[in-house]
Amino acid sequence: MNFKDDLVRHYHWLRQYGLNDSHSGNASVREGNSIWITPTGCCADTLTSGELVECHSDGHPGQDASLDAPLHVAVYQANPKVRAVLHSHGPYSVAMTMDNKEFLPEDFEGQLYFSRVPVLTIPYDRYVAESPRLVSAVLAEYPIAVVRGHGIYARAESLTLAYKWTCSLELSAKTAFIAHQAGKI
Repeated sequence: MNFKDDLVRHYHWLRQYGLNDSHSGNASVREGNSIWITPTGCCADTLTSGELVECHSDGHPGQDASLDAPLHVAVYQANPKVRAVLHSHGPYSVAMTMDNKEFLPEDFEGQLYFSRVPVLTIPYDRYVAESPRLVSAVLAEYPIAVVRGHGIYARAESLTLAYKWTCSLELSAKTAFIAHQAGKI
């Protein structure tokens, strides 16, 4: 499977497993000096690899690239080893971080993978201007971060690992939510 098909497959999975709705989130992969990203407003159910948009690692987003393309480019510029960035809207991850406090997983795997999950608050009216700088700075230190009320950003050396971080955070948040509801923590 080529890297574009692999990107589309992971983006489909984000939708299929409830981490995005039909038209939310975005995903990218770096191949050489090119960054391939999902187009703005694309449908996760029907996206094909031919619809991916090429951006350049020097910071120039391609036409019709996701609104988050500058953020993805900034993450790659800050992290030379990173080859994949996934942005999702996992409902438990978003819900458990609405208080703007960092997320500290209670479950074993969550603690194993994440010492802490930083949470950023970026005002809606300044999101496009500020998110590339703020999110890339956090992802230079951590594999995953949450923008409060918006969603999750995961970066890794592969799509598979970025997907693992995304899924692991969502399961940790879901487990914490259920434990809180049950009065266990």
